[in-house]
Amino acid sequence: MREQRIQTEIYYPIPLHLQPCFSFLGYRKGDFPIAEKLSEEVLALPIFPGLREEEIERVVETIRQFYAQKKNRKNAIN
Repeated sequence: MREQRIQTEIYYPIPLHLQPCFSFLGYRKGDFPIAEKLSEEVLALPIFPGLREEEIERVVETIRQFYAQKKNRKNAIN
């Protein structure tokens, strides 16, 4: 995405239960393993009212190409 100059963001780089503002709840690392895993893997794609159709198509095509390359690499290994 970076190579195509498509901005992405990590949605919650620190899971909510580990953020300082929620420390009073007493949760620790490991209490919500799925949330912790997803915080490392999930990203936000560009989405806003002014996003033009051609920009949407470029984002979608970039994602398609990524997964096509990933699939080709997997098939080459097997």
